[in-house]
Amino acid sequence: MLDQKRNERIMQSTAPLAERMRPTSLDNYIGQRHIVGEGAILRNAIESNLLPSIILWGPPGVGKTTLANIIAHQLKRPFYALSAINSGVKDIRDVIEKAKDNGLFGQNNPILFIDEIHRFSKSQQDSLLGAVEKGTVTLIGATTENPSFEVISALLSRCQVYILKHLDKEDLLSMLDLAIKTDTILKNKKITIQESEALLRLSGGDGRKLLNVFELVVNAIGGNEVVITNEKVTNIVQQNIAIYDKAGENHYDIISAFIKSIRGSDPNGAVYWLARMIEGGEDPLFIARRLLILASEDIGNANPTALVIANNCFQAVNVIGFPESRIILAQTVTYLASSAKSNAAYMAINQAQEAVAKTGDLPVPLHLRNAPTKLMKDIGYGADYKYSHSYENNFSSQEYLPESLSGMKFYEPGNNARERELREFLKQKWKEKYNY
Repeated sequence: MLDQKRNERIMQSTAPLAERMRPTSLDNYIGQRHIVGEGAILRNAIESNLLPSIILWGPPGVGKTTLANIIAHQLKRPFYALSAINSGVKDIRDVIEKAKDNGLFGQNNPILFIDEIHRFSKSQQDSLLGAVEKGTVTLIGATTENPSFEVISALLSRCQVYILKHLDKEDLLSMLDLAIKTDTILKNKKITIQESEALLRLSGGDGRKLLNVFELVVNAIGGNEVVITNEKVTNIVQQNIAIYDKAGENHYDIISAFIKSIRGSDPNGAVYWLARMIEGGEDPLFIARRLLILASEDIGNANPTALVIANNCFQAVNVIGFPESRIILAQTVTYLASSAKSNAAYMAINQAQEAVAKTGDLPVPLHLRNAPTKLMKDIGYGADYKYSHSYENNFSSQEYLPESLSGMKFYEPGNNARERELREFLKQKWKEKYNY
C-alpha cells in the first residue's frame, strides 16, 4: 500500500504541469462560465443529474476532456473513454457491452467519452446510435470541428451541442496564479511574473499550451527564484521549439500558416505547410474544407473558377483519400496560391450583416413583396415592380434595399482584372447611384 502511494506521488511529480493542474470539480474549473457558471444550463443539468448526451465543440486546450471527467466524477457514473484516432467499431461495441453490464436504467447509466469524435467514420458513428437512443450510455463527444459537418445527423439530433470558447486573459492569468500557488512543484519556488504578454500570446487562448509553455520557461530559467519576462519567454520558446511542439499542439498554428501562405500568393510556402499537415496525419477533408472557404474568402470574384476547383478538390478527396489525394490537394493549393486575390465578397457579407444588426428587421419595400393573393395585390404588394427582362439589356433602375438603406454599398469590387470588369459593368448600369 505504501509502495502504491509512493508510486502515485512519483507519477504525479513527473506528469506535465497541465496534467497536474487538471481540476476535478466544477468549482475549480476555469472558463466556460456561459455553460458551467452558476445557474448556467449545463451546470444545472449536471447538478440535477439530468444530463443528456452532449457534444462539446471548441478549440484545443479549453477544457473539453477535463469537463467530461468532472461530469463523470460529480455524477459518480462509470466512465469509459475512447479516442477516435485509434478506436474502431469493435472497440465501441466492447465498451457498450460493458456499459450494459454496469448501467442501471435511467439512474446510473455509464458515460462514454469520445475524444475527437469528428474523426469517426459514418459506420463508427452509426454503431453508437442504438446505445445513445436507448440510454445505455450517455455520450460525451469532444470535437474541434463544426459538428454539423462532422457528426452524422441521426447522432447529432440525439445530442445537445455546447460551444466552448477560447479562454480569455482573465481565465489564463487565473490558471497561472493557481499553478504557482498550488502545484506540488511550483509552490516550492518563488516565481514572479513581471510580464505576461508573451505567455498569453503564445497560448492563443489554449490553457494546456499556456501551462506547457510556462513549465518549459520555469524549468529553463532554473533555480528557486524565477522571474519571468516577455524576452525570456520568447528566447526560451524559440530555443526549445521542438519540445514546445512535441504534443502536436501547433495544429492551428500550421493551418494558419498554410492559409496565410495561400492568401499571400506563395505556392512554395503553401505546399510546404500542406506537406507538414500530411506528414502529421491531418484529415485530408479538413484541409480540403479550408480550401473551399479560402476560395471565396480570399479569391472570390477575382477568379470565380477557384471555387469550382476547390469544390472539385473536396469531392475528389472525399472519394479517393490518402495517399493519392495529396496530389489533388497539391494541385489545388498551388493553383489557389497563384491566383489573383480579392476579399470583396467576404467584406460585403460582413458589412451587410453589420447593417442588419444595427437596423433590425427593416420592412421589405412594397414593390419587392410577393403578392400571391388578391388582397395583397389590392394593398400594393408587388406594385410598380419592374421586371428586368422586360427592359433593354435586361436591366431596370429601381431600389432593391429598404428605404432607410437606399444607396448603401456593401460590395466594393477589388482591384484586379475580373473585378475591374465588374466595377465597369456596375458603373454603366447604375451611373451615379453606386459610383464605384
